[in-house]
Amino acid sequence: MKHKCYLRILLFLTAGMLLSTGLGAQQYPFHDKELSDSMRVDILLDMLTVEEKINLLSTNLGVPRLGIRNCFHSEGLHGMALGGPAHWGGKEDAPTTTFPQSYGLGSTWDTDLIRKVAEVEAHEIRYYTQRREDPRGGMVMRAPNADLARDPRWGRTEESFGEDAYLGARMTVAFIRGLQGDDPLYWKSASLMKHFMANSNEDGRDSTSSNFDERLFREYYSYPFYKGITEGGSRAIMASYNAWNGIPMTIHPLLEEITRKEWGNNGIICTDGGALRLLVTAHKAFPTLWEGAAAVVKATVGQFLDDYLLAVNQAITYGILTEKDIDNAIRGNLYVALKLGLLDSPGDYAAQPYTGIGVSETDKPWEKQEVRDFVRLVTAKSAILLKNKPARGGQIPLLPLDPGKIRSIAVIGPRADEVIFDWYSGTPAYTVTILEGIRNAVGPDVEVLYEPSNTMDKAYIAASKADVAVVCIGNHPYGTNARWFYSPVPSDGREAVDRKALTLEQEDLAKVVLKANPNTVLALVSSFPFAINWSEEHIPSIVHIANNSQELGNGLADVLFGKVNPAGRTTQTWVRDIADLPPMMDYNIRNGRTYMYFAGKPLYPFGHGLSYTTFEYGSLKMPESFADSTQIAVKIRNTGS
Repeated sequence: MKHKCYLRILLFLTAGMLLSTGLGAQQYPFHDKELSDSMRVDILLDMLTVEEKINLLSTNLGVPRLGIRNCFHSEGLHGMALGGPAHWGGKEDAPTTTFPQSYGLGSTWDTDLIRKVAEVEAHEIRYYTQRREDPRGGMVMRAPNADLARDPRWGRTEESFGEDAYLGARMTVAFIRGLQGDDPLYWKSASLMKHFMANSNEDGRDSTSSNFDERLFREYYSYPFYKGITEGGSRAIMASYNAWNGIPMTIHPLLEEITRKEWGNNGIICTDGGALRLLVTAHKAFPTLWEGAAAVVKATVGQFLDDYLLAVNQAITYGILTEKDIDNAIRGNLYVALKLGLLDSPGDYAAQPYTGIGVSETDKPWEKQEVRDFVRLVTAKSAILLKNKPARGGQIPLLPLDPGKIRSIAVIGPRADEVIFDWYSGTPAYTVTILEGIRNAVGPDVEVLYEPSNTMDKAYIAASKADVAVVCIGNHPYGTNARWFYSPVPSDGREAVDRKALTLEQEDLAKVVLKANPNTVLALVSSFPFAINWSEEHIPSIVHIANNSQELGNGLADVLFGKVNPAGRTTQTWVRDIADLPPMMDYNIRNGRTYMYFAGKPLYPFGHGLSYTTFEYGSLKMPESFADSTQIAVKIRNTGS
């Protein structure tokens, strides 16, 4: 009956449009903006052929026959990725603005800043997808990663905002709002959160099960996704490879029962790359791909990141998958297309608020000075001052450095003169290394000595000659080798590889430098915590900063020389020893994970981060009873000089 009702509406509207616009105009009933979103989607569904519906199970929202332009996915965890080690731009990399890794963005604890980061990204998304010459990418952004970093060994910690569900949720909501914009009708881009959910082990991720109770599901693992949908407005998620309590997430009933029916996600649910095949080969959930494909679609997953066509057609042929099942899965895809403006008529599309970007607005956004200055600011605000004591024989903390009192500075280490990009990075138009940033900060009157290593005692000699030494060490985001399932350094991690150690081999270089010069600053450039116990005990000043920013050097130098007061805070518990952690596959965080349940003495606690000034706080005011939300007031005074 419902189908017949919509068919009558469809025929009536089609006839009316043909009379008013003529046969030559590309006008369709789903163009009518006076109709509800749901009705427009239903009308379009009725107009699609079965073949078109099956094609919509891909990551392309386009329907050429009906004038709906193609629209694909893009990567964009910390800037649109059209390059980088994975060459997301295709045969030729294209420049985009590149911010610190999400781990660094989380360290700012600044939701306004994070929203602006995503706004910059969204603008570049529209620019590249809409420009007339060589359009790139797609407006469905696979970002943010709303997974929680429950364990520092997790290889993809760099993609996370940290271990805390509340902080992660606030950052997730801010990023989504930045990507999607504030227009009441249209999105600037579509935020697709990943990976739902409890996907925080890389080793064996395609076959393992993350086991925990519903309370942890509600309060911890799913919370950022829940807030991302209900508060942030995201209408797209990626199902993770793993199982939850034995059921693979790609076919889990909660995709429909919780995310759609309870939380209101009436948009996209997609698989992760190759997940259909892994249902058969890794999870052993089905003997054939066509049985797996049917189960995926019936779970209301509407997009495959797989070669799925043969399996879906076989499932239809064998009678275990129906057109109605496909309708239920892809209607969310069409809703996202509607919010991106793709279901409007050509005239209405041209009048939308974001469709001029890259068309009439042709300035390259990544070349704008205000954008570059903003990346520098974000980078500086992401830096965490972990320790700041006087050097041996000194009276005041070593940082900030005063370039007016320094005649020479040694910049030492393998991370001193390179900016390394992670697997989901783009390629920026330029980079500023730490060495270059320090040179920019001190000017020509200060001698800058540089050594990448201690080969033939060169680092020791350079440090001994300088007034101050900055030793730059850390991890390589993809392990110096892009080969999958492989990282040559045990303490390095990446996608598909968990960390096997927390100690930092390069810390030996810091020992050598400190022996040569007591005025040594450690710049730890890393995507996750390290057990730098020796450095914490001996080196006077330590600053952590994440990988990847195109303004890495300038941002860090702004902190080292006091142009920016460090405000970053840790988003994870930094443990002293790998033995302090529960087994990797123990997903019950009550057994000693995160600041809530960790029983040991951390190297740096969650929320740790120092400042160059001092503060005094008092006059705490709070209500006698608490409701769902409450306000607490406190007076804070800067008591520093």
